[in-house]
Amino acid sequence: MVDYDYKVKCASERQKVEDEFEYEGCKVGRGTYGHVYKARRKNSDGREYALKQIEGTGISMSACREIALLRELKHPNVISLQKVFLSHSDRKVWLLFDYAEHDLWHIIKFHRAAKANKKPVNVPRNFVKSLLYQILDGIHYLHANWVLHRDLKPANILVMGEGPERGRVKIADMGFARLFNAPLKPLADLDPVVVTFWYRAPELLLGARHYTKAIDIWAIGCIFAELLTSEPIFHCRQEDIKTSNPYHHDQLDRIFNVMGFPQDKDWEDIKKMPEHPTLMKDFKKSSYVNCTLTKYMEKHKVHPDSKAFRLLQKLLTMDPTKRITSEQAMQDAYFMEDPSPCPDVFEGLPIPYPKREFITDDEPTNDNEKSDNASKATGGNDQSSSHGQPPAKRVRVMQPNTNNGTMRNVHGMPGNQGQQHSYSSTQSTQGTNSTVYGQTRF
Repeated sequence: MVDYDYKVKCASERQKVEDEFEYEGCKVGRGTYGHVYKARRKNSDGREYALKQIEGTGISMSACREIALLRELKHPNVISLQKVFLSHSDRKVWLLFDYAEHDLWHIIKFHRAAKANKKPVNVPRNFVKSLLYQILDGIHYLHANWVLHRDLKPANILVMGEGPERGRVKIADMGFARLFNAPLKPLADLDPVVVTFWYRAPELLLGARHYTKAIDIWAIGCIFAELLTSEPIFHCRQEDIKTSNPYHHDQLDRIFNVMGFPQDKDWEDIKKMPEHPTLMKDFKKSSYVNCTLTKYMEKHKVHPDSKAFRLLQKLLTMDPTKRITSEQAMQDAYFMEDPSPCPDVFEGLPIPYPKREFITDDEPTNDNEKSDNASKATGGNDQSSSHGQPPAKRVRVMQPNTNNGTMRNVHGMPGNQGQQHSYSSTQSTQGTNSTVYGQTRF
């Protein structure tokens, strides 16, 4: 038993977050997991950080898993956990992250509003391509180290603002992440309901017990489609389901309305899915004979002959065993054609998106933005959604395939860093390397 006086002595010597950082009045997010603050060191080094205060006393298993993984995972496209602060007096836990000024949820929302108001947004021609490539690069690193993310969605894809990593994508929210190299039991037995509904792969909805990294690839396909169209491709009615049953009729119906009903020849193992009998009882194949991804994307002015569409098809393949891998996707012809992806997704143009606003404790929370507040700036997940899950094991990870933070482009050469233009001028110049969103897809 550790002596109480010794514990108090250690606590007094431990660094306190309030002694090192300024963050009062700088809250940028909140949720059932806790609060997120924009912070700066008191020594005024100028760098911005995100401080996540975990709600309640002590630390949940989900937070333990996230901390354990993030301390080991080091990649330019994965959010970096800088430090953990433990407060002895009030038993609070603080996590220090890189501060990301933007995320894909807000970026897509901004473009959707601009599209509705017919107001153009100036972004580089390779904007979507650069975003997708960096997401794939980060996920490839996680998968190469036997980690499934399991909750990929726009709110968990952060984008850095002005600074040394301007325009860099950061995959965040590792609260649902799991090792999958040698599970003691099927992952579905541990926590069968994972991934936000709209981004959930069909095999999960049909009760797959031994799901794989293909579930992350499906989610990336959903994000890619959303970037191309500004609309969630498999949007359906949301429900707060408190059940371990993964089957969800409305979500499957939405997928089939876009993709068509899966044919046995295209997905041979669908008959082995635990919920296949329920599927055949609830659905009629004839209801979806005219539904195809081609028709859906054509409505959004994405041509079926484009390399972007062909890659999307590979990402959204129904059969998880035939779904493209992250490594294969990074080598796809889409990334070979000009313009090449860039490590600065804004590629030297002024960033058109507003900065995060500070919020107050008495400000009402919009339920529709619950997941975004829980992710903004750090990608922190809702801690209440994953009780009872064991923390991740300590892992030895591979080094990222990048050098000094530069992106390796598809031709094997260091990627173009993108010139950082001064923001003293707010006027956008539209040239060959930019496109005006609102008149054409971005």
